[in-house]
Amino acid sequence: MSGALHGVKVLDLSRVFSGPWAAQMLADFGADVIKVERPGRGDDVRHQGYPLPAADGSPSSETSSFVAMNRGKRSLTVDIARPQGQALVRRLARKADVVIENFKAGDLRRYGLDHESLARENPRLVYCSITGFGQDGPYSHLPGYDPIFQSMSGLMSVTGVPDGEPGAGPVKVGYSVSDLTAGFYAVCAILAALRHRDQVSGQGQHIDLALLDAQIAAMSHIGMNYLASGTPPARMGSASAITAPFRAFACRDGHLMVAVGNDTQFQAFCEAIGLPGLAADARFATNPLRAAAQAELSALIEPAMRVRTVAEWNDALGRAKVPCGPIYSLDQVFEDPQVRHRGMLGRMAHPCLGSMPFIRNPIRFSATPVRAGLPPPMLGEHTAAVLAAELGMSDAEIARLREEGIV
Repeated sequence: MSGALHGVKVLDLSRVFSGPWAAQMLADFGADVIKVERPGRGDDVRHQGYPLPAADGSPSSETSSFVAMNRGKRSLTVDIARPQGQALVRRLARKADVVIENFKAGDLRRYGLDHESLARENPRLVYCSITGFGQDGPYSHLPGYDPIFQSMSGLMSVTGVPDGEPGAGPVKVGYSVSDLTAGFYAVCAILAALRHRDQVSGQGQHIDLALLDAQIAAMSHIGMNYLASGTPPARMGSASAITAPFRAFACRDGHLMVAVGNDTQFQAFCEAIGLPGLAADARFATNPLRAAAQAELSALIEPAMRVRTVAEWNDALGRAKVPCGPIYSLDQVFEDPQVRHRGMLGRMAHPCLGSMPFIRNPIRFSATPVRAGLPPPMLGEHTAAVLAAELGMSDAEIARLREEGIV
């Protein structure tokens, strides 16, 4: 059965996280994705992360960061700094529906691979540029990585231990959230542009996506809380500024996240932990009152939570229909019965690694199921096959390009 994007051809000129993440999502949905990499070195992320064990158990050259972002693609190595390499990419772009790139603003213009140049040859092309700060503005020329956008978007200002408590200070989110958020926005934008091309205009367009913009937008209700109140939100640790009790509580053997979202749930929570009087206390009668008095409320709840284990409280609160969940380490995540039932941990065959684990795409289509497709490619693994199939090049022509270092 074909995927939802069967027939869509994507040229992935991007590196590291945001662009490759977006291209992998499109591949999961059935698009044919050709990943263009530098000969000899490839995507920088091939050299980041932990090496996966080869089929014989020895360390391989394939890294955890690369395989997390690049399944479902074919790898083509091309030196785009040379005219012959640029010509190959232009020929591929003529047949593509989508180009994704995350070079610094303006970098690809010198190679004739910018949107304006490629759109002249393929007006139907949807061209997505992902940069740190966008294609214009005073910072557009600057490089940037995820922590910069976490900090400048305000995310780090609301993440971490509250002022006045031990260990207070801003904290980076534990994964490259800005990169992946931008990747998700890129997929949304590309699909919208394809729909407009195919149903409205017949023409492609340029998508200018900045990681800083994307992360600011993803602040969503936190940003609106500030715009509504005029008060910058404070760091709350695991708690919420607008709902309580909505935080992690220490139990006898670990921590449990409790997320009480309304008054009915609060009553059920108080009954379950043996403190029914809290639900009748006028200080905590409504959610706004509980949020305003959450330090006082937490002090009353904490002793009760410490007497039982995480598993015991998770079961008891679950029966009471109070939203909660244990704070897992990753080794526990994939052992959870619900995660196992949903099949989020998969395995696929890889030419070097044998059977390799991967985290499945979480989307379930009823008519066009997501399939893992090709394993993350070895560097240049599909160069000859792509040049032959897509550009009709002969073995002799491909061999000459290899000899000249073009591919």
